[in-house]
Amino acid sequence: MTKTLILLFHPDPSRSKANAALASAAARLPDIDVVDMQSVYPYGMDMVRDGEREAARLLAAPRIVLQFPVQWYSTPPLMKAWQDAVLTRMFYLAYEAEGRALEGTPLMLAATAGNVPEAYHPGGRNMFTIEALFAPLRATANRCGLRWSSPFIVYEADKLPPEALAAAADDYVLRLTEWIASTPAREAKAA
Repeated sequence: MTKTLILLFHPDPSRSKANAALASAAARLPDIDVVDMQSVYPYGMDMVRDGEREAARLLAAPRIVLQFPVQWYSTPPLMKAWQDAVLTRMFYLAYEAEGRALEGTPLMLAATAGNVPEAYHPGGRNMFTIEALFAPLRATANRCGLRWSSPFIVYEADKLPPEALAAAADDYVLRLTEWIASTPAREAKAA
């Protein structure tokens, strides 16, 4: 059986508390494949060399989760480089062979944010809702024909005490389990 793919984009996994806890908990689920993208691409990505390998990885997955810390209201640099290398290749350079085949794949974001939930609203410290900050990602999913699911968010991620971090990891596992059970998978292609 093909696994649900979680691509972890944390710029320094050795210093991560929240993303490491989430990824570790998710990896214990059956049929989940967690890929630490920073360890795979410590020096960035090349569209030609790495794009083909990552396109094959996506095409082999019936569901995709992009997991990352919110950094300055955006994604980490490697995640943007991944979008440029992989999605540009799949949807502009090799649409018939790759992009079309990826359409219909369920997509979920799993993100950590350093501030409190109240900071993410109009008039709050960060001025926008977290959903508004994810608008470029949602637009990308729409453009690529990926089936958007509501994101999983952990707030105050770098400040959580161990028991709260463990609870967040448990919540993530529960959310993944429910999402997988309730979301029809795209028929994965052999990599």
